[in-house]
Amino acid sequence: MKDYSFEEPFEKYPLAMAYVPWQHFTQMYENLEKGYRAGTIFPELDKPFTGRRCVK
Repeated sequence: MKDYSFEEPFEKYPLAMAYVPWQHFTQMYENLEKGYRAGTIFPELDKPFTGRRCVK
């Protein structure tokens, strides 16, 4: 049985990989106060936390 250190099996793998799809901004909130409360001026990005999937 080979004795592995914690680093040995993982040193050849990248730490993380990210996938970020392109976003096409088509509109902005006309009422900036609403955008300020939502945390974004783009309605497409207004995804309130519901504890589940991001569904509006």
